[in-house]
Amino acid sequence: MNPEQLYQHLKDLADKLGTTVVDQSFKHAGLPVKSGHCRVKGKDMFIMDRSLPQNKKNETLILYLNELPHESLFVPPAVREALQKGK
Repeated sequence: MNPEQLYQHLKDLADKLGTTVVDQSFKHAGLPVKSGHCRVKGKDMFIMDRSLPQNKKNETLILYLNELPHESLFVPPAVREALQKGK
């Protein structure tokens, strides 16, 4: 599985867990901003810096997903392996 496919699977898993992942450009934020989880109007969101390299996006999302209870959900084996490595 290539990094882009992995990222899409990770985003899908986050969605199943109730968190929407949004890729956003932080270039014009005017403040030092990092990717991460937040709550917007009562909804869980994970804002991802669009300019990050693909592997860094995957690592960042894996760290977040490992904090959530995803063990009972079906996850493709390659994605499960990436999650295990990220612990």
